[in-house]
Amino acid sequence: TSAPEAAVSITAAAAGNADITIGNVVGSNILNILIILGITALVNPVVVQKSSLVVDIPVVIGISALLLVLGLDGKITRLDASILIVIFIMYLSYLLWDAKKSKALSSETIEESEEIKNLSIPKAIFSTIIGLVLIIAGSNCVVEGATFIAEKAGLSERFIGLTIVALGTSLPELFTSVTASMKKNSDIAVGNIVGSNIFNILFVVGLSGMIIPVPFQSAFRFDAIVSTVSVILLLLFCLPKKRLSRLGGIIFLIGYAFYFYKIW
Repeated sequence: TSAPEAAVSITAAAAGNADITIGNVVGSNILNILIILGITALVNPVVVQKSSLVVDIPVVIGISALLLVLGLDGKITRLDASILIVIFIMYLSYLLWDAKKSKALSSETIEESEEIKNLSIPKAIFSTIIGLVLIIAGSNCVVEGATFIAEKAGLSERFIGLTIVALGTSLPELFTSVTASMKKNSDIAVGNIVGSNIFNILFVVGLSGMIIPVPFQSAFRFDAIVSTVSVILLLLFCLPKKRLSRLGGIIFLIGYAFYFYKIW
């Protein structure tokens, strides 16, 4: 679901224009927590696994704060980007180790395995590629159309990047999380959002910065702080009962309304 963020930011960096990278990533991460998890929690309270509370959410808090620190000098250099990529490889290595260590399958996993047991490898690869192409193409259409309208309306590039572009590239997370919540698989919704935020910062910014130094405007410091604080709130809201309640979802949506007003 982070394919659109990667496509937009890395393509821009390859073209020598990485200005939209930070706005796209930080804006998407804020939307993921405050809007998408907010809406998801309104549909059904979001259950959070212990592993997410102990490892994944703290990782998001740490790397969100790290991105802010790395950007204090006004850009994400290739050295900064290398640090992000190294952390990304370390995190993936941990996930692989943890997956191999966890041998027991849940009943949900067994049911899903039964549903897809007749799916061939070629068909699975073909479906994955087609799905990624459609995700990227669809999100890019939304981004291009909305950006054109916003520019004609005289809105700033920062506002466009943090809201319209961010929303366009976050549509897959929105549909995936809300659908999972409707099917009462809300733990998938949290994993989707947390994983997306980690991928956005470590891989998207990291790889973009390896191609070309990524500008980090001083105005983005406020947005990076909001991104970090929103994840801290997610952790605090979920710790008592290991879930994000409907009240928490409402608070998130109100929080985004205030943030939107601030950057308008």
